[in-house]
Amino acid sequence: MSGFSTARQYMVDGQVRPSDVTDDRILDAMLTVPREAFVPADKQALAYLDLDLDVAEGGSTRRCLITPALLAKLLQAADIKATDRVLVVGCATGYAAAIVARFAGEVRATESDPALAAKAGAALAQLGSRNVTVTTAAAADGDAGGAPYDVIVLNGATEILPTGLFAQLKEGGRLVGVFALTRPPRAGLVTHTRGDYGHRELFDATAPVLPGLERLPAFVF
Repeated sequence: MSGFSTARQYMVDGQVRPSDVTDDRILDAMLTVPREAFVPADKQALAYLDLDLDVAEGGSTRRCLITPALLAKLLQAADIKATDRVLVVGCATGYAAAIVARFAGEVRATESDPALAAKAGAALAQLGSRNVTVTTAAAADGDAGGAPYDVIVLNGATEILPTGLFAQLKEGGRLVGVFALTRPPRAGLVTHTRGDYGHRELFDATAPVLPGLERLPAFVF
């Protein structure tokens, strides 16, 4: 077993399973998808650590792969079906989209950084993930051209209510992500039922805020 394969097994056994993730499809995907393929070469040694891994190269904006356990718990809460159309918002280099693509019908992913979006598309193509489309778009905009979606996954946190994304959910659709509107931030599940949107808190969680979903600074006289 290669070093990365061993690290992948340790990630699942030491981080994901102990976080009460029991969905075999998620566990199998995380055992199969090479996370190091979505990480800059100089950070590949960090690919399987329990941290929000910054994959931006240069510039001042931090763009991360969220921790494996948090991603797995969010996907489990989303209850993705094999026929579902899923939107991954803020996909960075595409790892979350690659995981979802293993057990969803169709995946669309957005990334606000054009360079990262290009890297995501290349990495996903290299893995043969043919059911994923990556586009460059602001996190708050989602991907209206492919809407409505059965599931929307935020690959990070939001400090505002992303109502524009809610509007892209199908009837019966679900959105999962970390909501940092108040302290402490908590992972949440938004459901679209009979034209209304319900919100249920899931568990305490932290994640980097996605660009474009930050709280506007308060005006001070």
